[in-house]
Formats: sequence, C-alpha cells, structure tokens
Amino acid sequence: MTKFTDMNLDKKVLKAIEETGYDTPTPIQAGAIPPALEGKDVLGIAQTGTGKTAAFTLPMITMLKRGRAKARMPRSLVLAPTRELAAQVAENFDQYAKYTKLTKALLIGGTSFKDQDKLIDKGVDVLIATPGRLLDHLERGKLILTDVKIMVVDEADRMLDMGFIPDIEEIFKRTPFTRQTLFFSATMAPEIERITNTFLSAPAKVEVARAATTNTNIKQGVVMFKGSNKMRADSEKRALLRALIDAEGDACSNAIIFCNRKSDVDIVAKSLNKHGYDAAPIHGDLDQSHRTRTLDGFRDNKLRFLVASDVAARGLDIPAVTHVFNFDVPSHAEDYVHRIGRTGRAGRSGVAIMICNPRDEKNLADVERLVKQEIPRLENPLAKGGTPAPQAESTTEEKPKRTRTRRKKDDAPKVEEAPKVEAQAEVAPEPRKAPERKSRDDQPQADRKRQNDRGRRQEKNTVVGLGDDVPTFIAMSFDERGKN
Repeated sequence: MTKFTDMNLDKKVLKAIEETGYDTPTPIQAGAIPPALEGKDVLGIAQTGTGKTAAFTLPMITMLKRGRAKARMPRSLVLAPTRELAAQVAENFDQYAKYTKLTKALLIGGTSFKDQDKLIDKGVDVLIATPGRLLDHLERGKLILTDVKIMVVDEADRMLDMGFIPDIEEIFKRTPFTRQTLFFSATMAPEIERITNTFLSAPAKVEVARAATTNTNIKQGVVMFKGSNKMRADSEKRALLRALIDAEGDACSNAIIFCNRKSDVDIVAKSLNKHGYDAAPIHGDLDQSHRTRTLDGFRDNKLRFLVASDVAARGLDIPAVTHVFNFDVPSHAEDYVHRIGRTGRAGRSGVAIMICNPRDEKNLADVERLVKQEIPRLENPLAKGGTPAPQAESTTEEKPKRTRTRRKKDDAPKVEEAPKVEAQAEVAPEPRKAPERKSRDDQPQADRKRQNDRGRRQEKNTVVGLGDDVPTFIAMSFDERGKN
C-alpha cells in the first residue's frame, strides 16, 4: 500500500502530515499527487469527501518551496466556488505549510478590500479566491496573474451550477499558457469537459469512482410524503422531519438539514428551535461573519443541527457529521451527491434521509437515474401509508373566532343609528319648504345655513323682501304700462 513517505513530497510537508495522524493517502491523493509533482496537468474526478483538497495542496506546497513572490503577482492560484470552501482550502494550506515560509491571501466576498489589498501588495505565494472577488481585484488593477505557475480549479461542476464558467474562462486567459493546471470535479458535465479540453494540456486523468456516485459508507433512504391538505402540508412536513430525527435517537449526534430555498432554511431552523432542537440557519443572504460563527459552532459541537441551502453542500470538511436530512429533493440531481457527501467522510459511516413530496417525484427519478440505483423507501414514522398525523404548529381554529367577533362589532352601530336619526327629526323640524335631498346630512353646508337663517327670521315676524307694501307699477299689467 502506498504511503505519503513513498511520494516525493517535501520533508516539511511530510512532518505536517504526520502530525495530522494520516500516513496513507486516499485513492484520489494517491492518483493525483505523483503526476502533479512531475509538473503534469491533472484532471481529477472523485466524489466529494475523498480528500481532493489535500490532493492539490500537498504537491503545490512542495513545488513552491523555492522562489519568492512579487508584489501583486501571486505564484499560484486556487479557485473555489463558495466562501466556505475557499476558507477551508486556506485552513488546509495553513495546516500543511506551517513548517514552510510560504504566504497566502484569501480573497472572498464579505470581507474588507483594504485588508486584502495589503496582503496582495506584500506579495503572496498562494492566492485562494472565489471567481467574483478575484475579478473585482483584477478590474481594479490590484492583481497581475502573469506569474502564476500553478492554477487549481476545485469543485468545477459547482462552478458550472453557479454560473461561474464565463468568469473561469476569463481568469484562464489572464494566466500564462505555460502554467500547470489541476482541475477537480465530482461530475463531468459536457460544459466541464469542453473547458478541460480547451485549457488543459494532455492531463493525467485520475478517476477513483464513477462520475456522480455516492459513498458506499452512507446508508440512504427516502420517505414519500403527502400532506393532509394544502394549508397544513408545510407544518406536517416539518413535523415529519422532527419525527425522523427522533427515530434516529442517540445515533444522530449532529446533522445538516438541506432545503432548496433560503426562505425555507430560516423557517425550518426557527421551527426546530421552537420545538427544542438546537438549530441555526446558514445561506447566502447571511453576512460572512455570521456564517463563519455558525459553522465554527457546528464544528465545535456547540450546535447540533445546521439548516443549510446548497451554499453549504460543496466542499465543507466537517468529518464527524453523522446524518444528512434532505428536507427537499434537490432541483439539480448532482446536488444530491454533494449534499449527502457531508456525512460518511474519512472512512466513517453516515445516514442520509430525504423527504419527497408528490411534486418532487420527477426530481427523485432524476437523482436515481444519476446515481444508477434506487434509493430505498422508508416507512413514515408518523403514520402508516405515508400521510402524517396532523401536527400543525399553530391552531387554525382561532381564525373563525376572530371573524365572528368582528361581525358582532360591525353590526352593533347599525342598531343604534336608527333612534339617533328619529331624535334629530323631533328636535329640529323641517323648514316650511322641504329640500330636495332626503337627508339633512346630504345637504351642502351653504344650503343648510340659508334655511336656518330663514327660519330664525320667520320666528321674529320679520318682513322679508317687499312684504305687503307692493309698489303700484309692479301690480300694473303690461298693457296698462304701455298705455302710460
């Protein structure tokens, strides 16, 4: 069996590896490290959780032991799709390069440009970045990639899913043609294959497992679920999740729960906490410091359940995750492989359980077609036949009570209004000449004022206009006026 000491790794690197407690490389490491040390391009295809990070970090540190970085001109570049994966690569670099004098810079979103510029200006041997933040620095003129000797693309299929392929192509064009490229992916979509054919030169292909296969150490299952009605389906699905967690008992020491939508991540985390389960959400809308604190708490076993979107599905190295619960069937079948790959790492066993609604059955069929196996159906722990007993988180009987109360209040004024109108008619009798409008409230204010004034004058017997003293010429007929 091959050991790390049998490879041409630097002695300082071997010392760091020995302190981690590992002496035997994983299949992807055993296949990728030797050709990488020879300076060849490498195309690595392996399922997640098989040690791909060390497969490129160890030879990179060994090959960069000689030389010195120039300001704004890194000697190597590692591209990762998410901030979490980039931060994890940086941690691995620190762990394996601690006995060397190599320097690094981590360029990810959510952190200060100013601090990153300071590191770049000093010159770094290894630049670890997400594509978006790297292009930001390039457009600001803060980086020059013409001195890059080794370029690594990690989780290339995730780059494709996130729409980073045009950015990757732009970054490739800014690096030297003579660079060495190490390219790693769990699956080989046609677009990924096109890029490898374009930017890799006669790569050594290392495939330790069939593309898009799942780890045999992971026990998989799916529960077919149908809500009792549309209004209660969501709360019943959350009740089913809690029942599945309880059914695992003490074996479920911690777990990652994946949801398709960010809004569901927050709702599920809040629901679990409400029912006494220690949970916290993590998704792309949270700031980087919050995400880092949440992940650190989960790694340190201070947090039992991590409710996540697919931002956490790729590359997170948390070896002791016992369970993965897919609250939703992933929309992209490849994401299923990466989600359940968070458990069963480093030779450990793991459990992956998924909940499938009737509308998600097509996505489930896509997943089974991709992994080339049928996922075992599990019995619903809440009820036989797959329909959980109603366990809504809030009572729906309160709504009609509030509605009946509002109707009573609305009806009360109508009963009281009638006597008020009659009382007004008795106190203020209508004027001698009734107005055209039916109600006094409908009259314009000016008309009401004129009527009130006329009534007061009549009460005082005041003569209005000409009274009884009519001039003679007015009483005359038109014929008589003409004669005069």
